[in-house]
Amino acid sequence: MNFELTEDQIAIRAAVESVCSSFDDEYWLHKDQEGGFPEDFYSALAGAGWLGIAMPSEYGGAGLGISEAALMMETISATGAGLSGASAVHMNVFGLHPVVVHGNAEQKARWLPPIINGQNKACFGVTEPNTGLNTLKLKTTAVRQGDRYVVNGQKVWISTAQVADKIMLLARTTPIEKVTAPGQGLSLFYTDLDRSKIEVREIEKLGRKCVDSNQLFIDGLEIPLEDRIGEEGRGFEYILHGLNPERILLAAEATGLGRAALRRAARYAGERIVFDRPIGKNQGIQHPLAERWVDLEAGTLLYQRAAWLYDNHKSCGAEANAAKFFCAEAGFRACETAVLTHGGMGYAKEYHVERYFREAMLPRIAPISPQLILSFIAEKVLGLPKSY
Repeated sequence: MNFELTEDQIAIRAAVESVCSSFDDEYWLHKDQEGGFPEDFYSALAGAGWLGIAMPSEYGGAGLGISEAALMMETISATGAGLSGASAVHMNVFGLHPVVVHGNAEQKARWLPPIINGQNKACFGVTEPNTGLNTLKLKTTAVRQGDRYVVNGQKVWISTAQVADKIMLLARTTPIEKVTAPGQGLSLFYTDLDRSKIEVREIEKLGRKCVDSNQLFIDGLEIPLEDRIGEEGRGFEYILHGLNPERILLAAEATGLGRAALRRAARYAGERIVFDRPIGKNQGIQHPLAERWVDLEAGTLLYQRAAWLYDNHKSCGAEANAAKFFCAEAGFRACETAVLTHGGMGYAKEYHVERYFREAMLPRIAPISPQLILSFIAEKVLGLPKSY
């Protein structure tokens, strides 16, 4: 059993760190205060070829696995970019996976290169205001009319919709009362985000100001038949292929955020002098920081194992969910401890850890709640009755 990164993985980490070095904490502090999508950061990663790290090489991607993609996302977050930097490129890494798996040759050739080279940005339209995590009860409808579908409905918490050119949209094409199984009747589309038919309203939120979150109001959006992915009615089945990679990537991002916070906290503890000694000499400061390091190391092993299982085509649902759950909590605890280590200065924006702390809430909440993860593990791993 070899736990060392390969030479290629070490090179990936170094190269990504090099790109991110031009975007320091002051850059992200400014973005946190002023907002606005980090176009220069996005373009720098696109120019270096990193947006297609897990995309097929025949379309311009690197053709690597989720293991390498997760390493990249942890690295981005750990540089201090946090969830702001990671979320700016997150959709590129996992979002079009249903196209890779279920799209036809024409669709792949049309859609993948512009995402890989950074020409297009996409958002992911699944969650709705009145259904939340109960995806099977989505109310947005797509009614077929000849060679196109007409879509009406609402979506909520849609990241990057302010700047996106494309949307991957899950909508109901068969009324739920007419299907024989709850997972049937939902279809998946990848199409232009037509702002004459989609009203995008930004949601003011706790953190990650530069990567917008939105509510979408869709009124008469027309989607050509050729923009439907796979067969009609099998969209829910198709998005399931992307859920485990998404959980693994978010686990890596949360771990990276925790490492950024821990690094700053340890440095501050070594430099801050109180009662004629650095506060880091006190075990009351040392021990919580050491515990956070242990947490983050354990989280890294957990998400790396889940990624390895996925890349080797093995079942990884429990491991991916466990990694998301554990790493989100480990990252949050590290950020919380970093604020407390700084004392009053931890509350000041100029020390950056309060931004990390706010961003650390996101992996705990999205894309799935910790309670649903625990229910999944209780049912699928421990064999307990389904609770919802």
